[in-house]
Amino acid sequence: MSGKLHLAQALSNRGRRGRKRDFPDAERLVKRLVAQELVLSFVPDPEQRLWRTITRRKLQMTRLHVRMQNQLESLLEEAHIKLSGFVTDLLGVSARRMLQTLADGETDPAALAALADKRLRATPAQLCDALGACTELNPVYRRLIKMALEELQFLEQQMGQLDQEIANLLRPHEDAVKRLAEVPGLGVDSAQQIIAEVGPTVASFSSDKQLCSWVAVCPGDNETGGVNYSHRSPKGNRQMRRILNQAANAAARTKGSIFEIVYRRQVMRMGHNQAIGVIAHRLCRLIWILLHRKVRYEERGPAVTERSKRVRTLRMIRTLRSLGYRVEPLGNPA
Repeated sequence: MSGKLHLAQALSNRGRRGRKRDFPDAERLVKRLVAQELVLSFVPDPEQRLWRTITRRKLQMTRLHVRMQNQLESLLEEAHIKLSGFVTDLLGVSARRMLQTLADGETDPAALAALADKRLRATPAQLCDALGACTELNPVYRRLIKMALEELQFLEQQMGQLDQEIANLLRPHEDAVKRLAEVPGLGVDSAQQIIAEVGPTVASFSSDKQLCSWVAVCPGDNETGGVNYSHRSPKGNRQMRRILNQAANAAARTKGSIFEIVYRRQVMRMGHNQAIGVIAHRLCRLIWILLHRKVRYEERGPAVTERSKRVRTLRMIRTLRSLGYRVEPLGNPA
């Protein structure tokens, strides 16, 4: 015989003080479960737990990639190569080509500067000045730079494989991914992480308020005797709070969106952190509506320009197609 497993919060099953007894405690558990007095925790199904494993593994690899990039920049600074001062992305096409050639043994700064793309803002003279130390560079630094580039390339390959894995697993919920990706501040990657955390239909939460309470993007209520001592948010799901805070910062900078108006309205009175918390709360409620009611996002802010709409549409279509989704635009975005 088997039954349904419930995970209850310990505070809702507190018994009388005294010695612990197994059978009376089990009887108390059953009675409180039947009376619906237990506060049950959210336990996802095995399929959703697999989604969480992949998305959280990718997050760990992304953090490792950032740490390796910072170590590479520190290594270049130690070797007196000031390339990061003239190149925006140290792992871009031009910078990576120059670093790879430098690691292979090239000692001429002019030859390295000639490998840069023509659209790079830095002039050849500036690049030669930044790469001037390569003429007397110790061979040990060259080997260390080569090792760092190989590790970064290996991490990028694994992250690409994880992207394909999560895209294949969420293919039956492709429409939910598209609906979330249309929200300002969110993208395909953020939409996949949200679905992995709360599910494709948010069926475990009966209302948007319950979802906000579980994520803990709502103000606390530490009140005693009519005096509120703290509005600090409680501890909730850390993964969802991280995603919502990042999305709120991006949405506040999206020109023409309603979130930009909300941020400008609240930041003067509440400060940056609390204004971002307000936007994260709105995003959380919006996510429940989009997933639970299966509706699409409609922008209620000032009308954005047609060019920005086309750019955002093309970027979203390109990202979805790179992950293997089939996207057919209704109109002609070009």
